[in-house]
Amino acid sequence: MGQAALWGAFAGSSILIGALLGMLKRIPPRMVGWIMSFGTGVLIGAASFDLLEESLDGGGITSTTIGFIAGALLFTVSELIIANKGGHQRKRSKENPENHSGVSIFIGTIIDAVPESVIIGVSILQQGSVSVLMVIAVFISNFPEGLSSTTGLIKDGYSRKKILFMWVIVVVLATVSSLLGYSLLQNASPVFTASIGAFAAGGIIAMVASTMMPEAYEEGGPVVGMITSLGVLCSMILSQL
Repeated sequence: MGQAALWGAFAGSSILIGALLGMLKRIPPRMVGWIMSFGTGVLIGAASFDLLEESLDGGGITSTTIGFIAGALLFTVSELIIANKGGHQRKRSKENPENHSGVSIFIGTIIDAVPESVIIGVSILQQGSVSVLMVIAVFISNFPEGLSSTTGLIKDGYSRKKILFMWVIVVVLATVSSLLGYSLLQNASPVFTASIGAFAAGGIIAMVASTMMPEAYEEGGPVVGMITSLGVLCSMILSQL
């Protein structure tokens, strides 16, 4: 149980690290786009090589399909709601006072972070140890989100103290989510656990397609296609270790 909380906190902490870096130093948007594109590739690989593979082995094609579609659908509906409130700007570093909403960006970030953290706890149940691939994928993807969102919120007039408080809450929720993913599903059937893994995979794929990939291309340019591919390759290699 302690292991689940520890790994959840570690994976979530990168959003706070990114926020601190965004406050202290101006990172070129192109570099942020490159980091985000690599994180996108790693997340796609983690969802494919880790979550879906485990789900297929543990629950079969039917429960995996249902879980995957449900996860993608839930994230999409949530994203539609958050987007109307300005939360679609949560990964962007540009000033946009008409569309930015601090609360919506905060909620949108939680929607991204909580399912990823839950599956870290679930991976301990599925594999007997934490999925290193999933932890790395979440850590890498959270970093540019904290960096970009913080830069944008500062431009929109949010105080550094308020921004840090928001990200600390996200890290705490990520820790608790990983802990709950482990503790609440300890006695769950393999099929149900597999469905949860597929559910998370669906949410992750929908998330990277609608939020991370557009921002990565906009900031990093055409080269992000190659960087994303390297991220997927990195996931495949890590999944074999």
